[in-house]
Amino acid sequence: MWGLTLEAALDRTDLLAGPVAEAVRGWKGEDSFQVAEIDPGLADTAAFCAHYAVPLEASANCVIVAGRRGGDVRVAACVVLATTRADVNGVVRKHLDARKASFAPQDQAVAETAMEYGGITPFGVPASWPVLVDAAVTEQSYVVVGSGLRRSKLVVPGTALAAIETAEVLAGLAR
Repeated sequence: MWGLTLEAALDRTDLLAGPVAEAVRGWKGEDSFQVAEIDPGLADTAAFCAHYAVPLEASANCVIVAGRRGGDVRVAACVVLATTRADVNGVVRKHLDARKASFAPQDQAVAETAMEYGGITPFGVPASWPVLVDAAVTEQSYVVVGSGLRRSKLVVPGTALAAIETAEVLAGLAR
C-alpha cells in the first residue's frame, strides 16, 4: 500500500511501543492492523507522506491536549487528518469543560503515554483519557497513524479509531 511495506502488526510487535502492542493484542479484529517500518528521520507527517507516497488525507495525527479549569487538568488525545488541525481552543476546550486548553508539553506527553514524541498514537493512551476523533478520520478506508515509535507507522481502518473504548467521534473537531 502506497510506498510502505506492510506486515501484520501482531507479527512485528518490536515495531510498536509497549502500550500500543498491548492495545493491539487486545483488539477485536487485530488482523486488520498493519505496521510498516520507516526511517525515523522521516517520521514527521510532511516528510513521511512525501517520501512514502502516502496522501496527506490518508494520514492522521494524534496530539495530546491538556485543558485546565482552576487547579483541575483534563487530558485528551485528539486525532485529526494531516490536512487539518485540531480546534484546540474551541471544540476541544469546550469538550474538556476547560477555561484554557493547549498542547501538552512534550515531556508530559511522552511520559504519560510511554511513547516517543512524533510517534504518539491513540492506541494505548491511558484509559482515563478521552480519545477525540474527527469524523473525517473515521471515513477513510485506511489511515496511517503513529505506532508509539518514530521508526514505524500503523495502518488501520478509519473505523478502528471510532472503536477505541474511550473514543468520541466529533464532527468539526478539525479545521
